[in-house]
Amino acid sequence: MILEGRTAVVTGAGAGLGRSHALTLASHGARIIVNDMDGVSAESVAAEIIAAGGEAVGVAASVTDEKQVSVMVDRAMDTWGRIDILVNNAGILRDKTFAKMDMDDFRFVLDVHLMGAAICTKAVWGIMRQQQFGRIVMTTSSSGLYGSFGQSNYGAAKMALVGLMQTLALEGEKYGIRVNCLAPTAATQMTDGILTKEALVQLSPDLVSSGLLALAQDNAPTRAILCAGAGYFARANITLTEGLYIGGGESAGENVIAHWDGISDRTGEIVPAYGLIQSERELAGASLARAAKAE
Repeated sequence: MILEGRTAVVTGAGAGLGRSHALTLASHGARIIVNDMDGVSAESVAAEIIAAGGEAVGVAASVTDEKQVSVMVDRAMDTWGRIDILVNNAGILRDKTFAKMDMDDFRFVLDVHLMGAAICTKAVWGIMRQQQFGRIVMTTSSSGLYGSFGQSNYGAAKMALVGLMQTLALEGEKYGIRVNCLAPTAATQMTDGILTKEALVQLSPDLVSSGLLALAQDNAPTRAILCAGAGYFARANITLTEGLYIGGGESAGENVIAHWDGISDRTGEIVPAYGLIQSERELAGASLARAAKAE
């Protein structure tokens, strides 16, 4: 029961992957706020947890509504006095090619995935800072990390969550808050019609939620992107190649083109510990080049 005494909020937990997350965390001792826009579904999952001997409360709330989220957080605090884990799982799809997509659908998907996660995280951030403990999991996707045809809105939102995770992990470190991303592949309403029936059979949400446990536990990593599906797990990273110093001048653009393979060479690439690594490396490279030229 490695989560015993911990309280978790799981958004979009009335069905599918969110339900699996809630049941998994509860089975390891966590008390669960089961969130969903559909209150009946939220209450049903909470009832499942209680029937299995756990503690849970179903709360109907839209993650895009700050007042509703605030009420949800107050419910958790009034019931258990703390919030240790937040799983930002709620999401929607509005798939179309970019040429056919209207901006309302683009904004709506970003609003639910990105702003919904930001609103929920902001609602618990002060609590976690005061506790000196927090575990926050953003739900990203291979569509954001690597692209997926017809999902420009979804992909943009999911990659934005990686950027949010990277910064919050740095800001939360001294307060004991660890922030990570989960990139799931699972058979849910959102993947119905995208993957084949044969693939969906192998992609039980339960096989993803076991990975969530690693990101929610006391000894969780931070700034990790865990890819999970069909019982298979891998880490994704945003890397930086060693690169080349090209310099300026009229021929700089042509030189970038000419040395593209060298700039792209992945030998010795790194995973930067923070964003300024890029500028630090660039300035260091320029200084070395000037020093070598002076000699």
